[in-house]
Amino acid sequence: MRIGDAAAAAGTTPRALRFYEERGLLPPPRRSPTGQREYEPGDVSRVRVIRQLLALGLTVEDIRSCAAGLDLLDDDGLPRSGDAIRRRCGLDPGVAEQRIDQLDAEIARLTGLRERLPRRVAAIRAAAAGPEDTPGSQHAPSPQHAPSPPDTPSPPDTPSPPAPSTDGPSSAPHPPPSRRRTLNSRSRTGV
Repeated sequence: MRIGDAAAAAGTTPRALRFYEERGLLPPPRRSPTGQREYEPGDVSRVRVIRQLLALGLTVEDIRSCAAGLDLLDDDGLPRSGDAIRRRCGLDPGVAEQRIDQLDAEIARLTGLRERLPRRVAAIRAAAAGPEDTPGSQHAPSPQHAPSPPDTPSPPDTPSPPAPSTDGPSSAPHPPPSRRRTLNSRSRTGV
């Protein structure tokens, strides 16, 4: 069968078949008189095994080290005969066990990252929001800006807020002094 048909039967692409051949995982197929690759059903089975082993986390180099024994594995990557595989390619089960240990370590690292990430995102959001914008962190107004009880007059010495500046590039009003200090301190800290 031609490369496109073989790739479809194995659940992959023609490019992957050429890659496996270049890397020594798949023996060069015979060629038609016109030079096209022609694959046998055994080649398709071998490609399925290669894909299973790659999906399990083995590297191309791991698979190449035992490429001679790949035809002794069924389509699920399970050995038809363990003794035959060991005799044929010297497959060491330690390679798979070592890969399992590496995968376990990577899973533990990623699990720890997954557990820490929501806390870090929350901390970043809280820092970006600032104390005024954080829900539940409303500060009591300063005595100057606190509303007066209804039956008492406002103190006469309360300064009025500054008038908006019209001589600068922006005619937007300035924030109140307490907010301005917060904004200035944030810009100095790089937030």
